[in-house]
Amino acid sequence: MPLNSPRPLVVVLGASGFIGSAVTRELARRPVRLRLVARGPAPVPDRCTADVETRTADLTEPGKLARCVAGADAVLHLVAHLGGGTGWRVADGDDTAERVNVGLTLDLVEALRACRGSGPPPQVVFSGTTTQVGPTDRIRLDGGEEDRPRSAYDLHKLTAERALKAATAEGVLRGATLRLPTVFGHGPLSTARDRGVVSTMVRRALADEPLTMWHDGSVLRDLVYVDDVARAFASALDHPDHLAGGHWLVGTGHGARLGDVFAEIAEITAEATGRPRVPVVSVDPPEQSETTDFQSMVIDPTPFRKATGWSPEVSLTEGLRRTVAALAV
Repeated sequence: MPLNSPRPLVVVLGASGFIGSAVTRELARRPVRLRLVARGPAPVPDRCTADVETRTADLTEPGKLARCVAGADAVLHLVAHLGGGTGWRVADGDDTAERVNVGLTLDLVEALRACRGSGPPPQVVFSGTTTQVGPTDRIRLDGGEEDRPRSAYDLHKLTAERALKAATAEGVLRGATLRLPTVFGHGPLSTARDRGVVSTMVRRALADEPLTMWHDGSVLRDLVYVDDVARAFASALDHPDHLAGGHWLVGTGHGARLGDVFAEIAEITAEATGRPRVPVVSVDPPEQSETTDFQSMVIDPTPFRKATGWSPEVSLTEGLRRTVAALAV
């Protein structure tokens, strides 16, 4: 990890979340100082090589974020607001979501600007989403597409990403965004319930409920296992100058029909429980569905792979088996 000191300080914002806890497990194996920041307690992995400290903080409070990133060589910004209550969409005009998804990034830029020293600018790796591109006629994406997001959440992510790019051009920091497709799996240290489509369907299958797909299930998705995503963030830390100022798509390079994924979940769950397979049925989409929900999307991770050497290691079937096994306990 070519950072500023022999044992650099890496700050993980959102360390207790689904992705944050996986990133924490990955980085805990490294000879770094690791500062885990979350709204609630952030569990510490067993048998750490890293020196670990935890901080509980509401980063939206004035001055909290600046204190949490003080002295950082690198910051992994994994905090996001997806929706309140049981919802999973950000509504237009949701001030809380905008404060978290955009405001925290602006606060981070100003905090790093205020403590700017004489050495290399600190590295910032931001968690974005492949849906930032918005509706597109292309199925296979590599990051070179024009961004035309429509949803509030995608607009928030793009605004934050652009702020990091501007701060990178200014020399305040070295920022890079990893745009993620559908991430699935199970985080044993996560305090956040993953509301992704794979975990939702696994839980339904375990509850002996039908798996519901919108329309005919032919939409293609690039599904990447959470541990592979964690390794992608760790790989990004190893290549700060190669990645600085850009956005990079992370994925497997393969598309799977959601109907086939749901059928495989039903089969794996039946094997695990000894019960008959639950049915997979088509239903009408809900009112909150968006254009990108029906847009096939496969990621070409070649640019990120060439820059970092990263590639996914966990197959879709193996990832589904691990997820079923974890949630069945």
